[in-house]
Amino acid sequence: MKYFLLLLVAFASQAALAQKRDFSDQYRADRRIQVDTRREGDSLRIYLRFPDGNVFRQGNPLRVTAWPSYDSRRLIWTDTVRHLARRVRPDERGARVEFCLPVAQLTSGTVLSLACAPPAESANGDAAWLPITAARLARPYLLTDTLGTPLLRRSVRAGEAFFVDRYGPEQPVQVRRYGASFVPALPPHADPARQSTASPTLSVTDSLFFRAGLPVQLPEAGLYTLRLVGEKSLLGLLVTDTDYPELTTADELIQPLVYLTTSAERKKLYDAPNPKRAVDQFWLNAAASQQVIARQAIRTYYGRTRSANELFVAHKAGWMTDRGMLYIAVGPPDAVYRTASDERWVYHATDNGASSSYTFRLKPSTFAPEHYELVRRPEYERLWYAAVEQWRKATTTAQGR
Repeated sequence: MKYFLLLLVAFASQAALAQKRDFSDQYRADRRIQVDTRREGDSLRIYLRFPDGNVFRQGNPLRVTAWPSYDSRRLIWTDTVRHLARRVRPDERGARVEFCLPVAQLTSGTVLSLACAPPAESANGDAAWLPITAARLARPYLLTDTLGTPLLRRSVRAGEAFFVDRYGPEQPVQVRRYGASFVPALPPHADPARQSTASPTLSVTDSLFFRAGLPVQLPEAGLYTLRLVGEKSLLGLLVTDTDYPELTTADELIQPLVYLTTSAERKKLYDAPNPKRAVDQFWLNAAASQQVIARQAIRTYYGRTRSANELFVAHKAGWMTDRGMLYIAVGPPDAVYRTASDERWVYHATDNGASSSYTFRLKPSTFAPEHYELVRRPEYERLWYAAVEQWRKATTTAQGR
């Protein structure tokens, strides 16, 4: 009897752990479902892009479920999207779908999960998760390309033409550019006092208007806000270099090495007669002149940098953010757990290291409503320098992370 009770306790513990929702698939760029919204009268129109269009051929409905928070197991309501087959549009290897929900059914502070999956899988962390905020419920426009396809992102490339597509009568667009310095994230063990103490109020360096119905085109990279005439809300926008999220120039390849190198080492790379060749030589030296290993290290490091640019773009390039920094240096997290105010990244133990976890706290702004900052701790120093050392010996890829 005692043995049976122990089994029950063990089973209950495992069941409790199994109920913990893991959001790590949100940080696999090839699996993430993109989402945006627009207020249309008494409805909220939701736009989704699934990376794999085959998901709609498996016969599952598109389920929408409202939750009190990311970590809640008690749903508020659930429903399915009707006439789904008529709404699906192919998009390269993926597929797009859009539908409306009554605003009266939505409450600010809750979160929606959206997935085309069986009931048991529709609320997993790999679904699309959409926080419902007052700003989202009020915004009557979204960004589209020149063909009217929603961009589903808060960034555009310099010179890229796009529309601010308003529901209802078109309105002129006021654009403001702000003076902002873009600084890479500090290491996880850095003293928080070293974080920038700059004023949260940025100065406006330029202002211009675009006539209603015309495309917007911003020629210079920087930080901007968009506002439709007659609307109170602002939409923050990062204008990036033309090749973003790729890194193509020598300077772009050297900049993310801030996480692995000293300032003197980076200066030497910048000052080299051929900086791109100097970057190749940096990695070749790290790999002890083994070209195959050096090429793999380059692919992994800059592949992560590209993914960080896609996943974590905020008020600055994704690789510069706290989450981008950890993603590049340590790798995609093995598990991610979210609450309404933070998310925790977990890395499982490997043969050459210990398990670790990092907490990021939500710090929203006009420019980045879903931006998170790392809670820095001195005990991360050993883990950080171990990760850096693996990169400087080009052994990170050999260990599978």
